[in-house]
Amino acid sequence: MKKIEAIIRKSQFDEVTEALHEVGIDFFTYWDVTGVGNEKTGAVIYRATVYETRLIERRIISFVCRDKFVDAATDAIIKAARTGEMGDGKIFISTIDESVRIRTGEKGPESLYIKE
Repeated sequence: MKKIEAIIRKSQFDEVTEALHEVGIDFFTYWDVTGVGNEKTGAVIYRATVYETRLIERRIISFVCRDKFVDAATDAIIKAARTGEMGDGKIFISTIDESVRIRTGEKGPESLYIKE
């Protein structure tokens, strides 16, 4: 089992969600985050409002899946999230040693939401 965490542009969230559904990833967690990127620019003033450009708003998507879904899921995220511009995001993949469904007590890959 693998845990996939993707940091993406908020504007690409709907496209990524649809792409994940198409490859069978129907359940995931997400949250909004703010980070600091490589760009060293400061504030921008637009219509008398100051916008901080060093702080970047993104969305993190996180889910655990069976090993056989990893390539399809990461490919779907890349295709849906890519704009070709700096700041498209990152995908992190880590190994999960165990999983337990609290309701039934199922363990391992059988406890995940994706059934064969």
